[in-house]
Amino acid sequence: MPKRIDKQELNKLASLLAPHKAGLDIAVLEQASKASGLDFDRRTLQRRLGELVIAGRVVKQGEGRARRYLLAPITGVAHITEAPDVVVATGEVYVPLSQHGQEVKALVRRSISERKPVGYNRAFLAGYEPNSSAYLPDSVRGHLHVLGRSPARERAAGTYARDILTRLMIDLSWASSRLEGNTYSRLETQNLIEFGHAADGKSRREAQMILNHKAAIEMLVHHAEEIGFNTFTFFNLHALLSENLLADADASGRLRTSIVEIGGSVFHPLSVPQQIDDYFRLILDKTNAIRDPFEQAFFLMVHIPYLQPFFDVNKRVSRLGANIPLIKHNLSPLSFVDVPEQAYVDGTLNVYELNRVELLRDVFVWAYERSCQRYVAIKESLPEPDALRLRNREALINVVSEIVRSGKPIDTRLIRELAALVVKPDDLGEFVAMAFNDLHHLHEGNITRYRLRLSEYRSWRESQRS
Repeated sequence: MPKRIDKQELNKLASLLAPHKAGLDIAVLEQASKASGLDFDRRTLQRRLGELVIAGRVVKQGEGRARRYLLAPITGVAHITEAPDVVVATGEVYVPLSQHGQEVKALVRRSISERKPVGYNRAFLAGYEPNSSAYLPDSVRGHLHVLGRSPARERAAGTYARDILTRLMIDLSWASSRLEGNTYSRLETQNLIEFGHAADGKSRREAQMILNHKAAIEMLVHHAEEIGFNTFTFFNLHALLSENLLADADASGRLRTSIVEIGGSVFHPLSVPQQIDDYFRLILDKTNAIRDPFEQAFFLMVHIPYLQPFFDVNKRVSRLGANIPLIKHNLSPLSFVDVPEQAYVDGTLNVYELNRVELLRDVFVWAYERSCQRYVAIKESLPEPDALRLRNREALINVVSEIVRSGKPIDTRLIRELAALVVKPDDLGEFVAMAFNDLHHLHEGNITRYRLRLSEYRSWRESQRS
């Protein structure tokens, strides 16, 4: 008698393909299925996929190793699409929701008069025990690790983010700003970041917000080995993101000492400065103690906005702060591209008013899957790092920075003299050419790579003109 097919297993397998419009190959799908709790061997997985293909729910594209499986397109008019633990309503741009996410969404969609005013719940943070408590289940973390692996995972912190820095700066600056109501398009953001061209008809504040994101992302990427879950990193992150945007310039890079209110919410944040300081440091300590980078990222997205440690720009700090563990572990970054603003707002309101993380977790997971889709082509096409540059990285930083700080010209004889002190003879010729090229391509957007201050670079540049 043939074995009865478990429809729940088929539904769960199909749901793994839902976020991937380009489909998945069998190897990636096998890893994702195991991470989600489906313990299929390769042969069983192929049979289940075959059953979904016969049922018309999944289609195959390509042959052999190039074959990918993707959900069959939906035709006709539909109002509700259901999968196990997923309910997506059309008529509103949203993310796929789990059953719990759907439940709490309804709670914050009630009118304010129906929602009970609440204050900061100290037990919400105090009750979280790193590596014992978890907002992201094991299966979800496993799934995200499979998606987020990069070719640079065994290399120095920040290597992968540096490889895709231009794309990341544009995507994250645009998407994070859009969640704050910024009206710049992605193309306008690209023109502003790459060429300094502000968009016509847009406010200076919008341009400032995007440029602040750019500066903050550069700090996180170029100083990946030095940044961490400490007050220095987060004060400077806030200072960069809030530059020229606060009515009180002294509030930039400092914890707030005044009361703030949350528009459209019945939540009232803490108001006592000493308590804000204490809980802010506790958030950073607990984040630092968490071993899993995805749990660290999501923990920050939950607790930084909930505490509201700064007078403004808290959610921006949390979104970029969530990328710190991903950058440090050379995982694919989280760009927030295509995240519906209302879904993000609803998820955050649930944290504020109910201390429920399910909806924000749905947004976080969907956003990361979406981000990985955007970077998968880059991951596959990244060239192998230059071996000469890799083994002489510190020497290159030292030679370039020494020439700039001493105000010396770009001269091959001088470069060779400095390089001979720190580079092996076999590498010397190629190293001199590499340093010569780097000095010619030095600009304000890449000087932190060589641990230079802006004032040092500008002084050197002026000396070259005279």
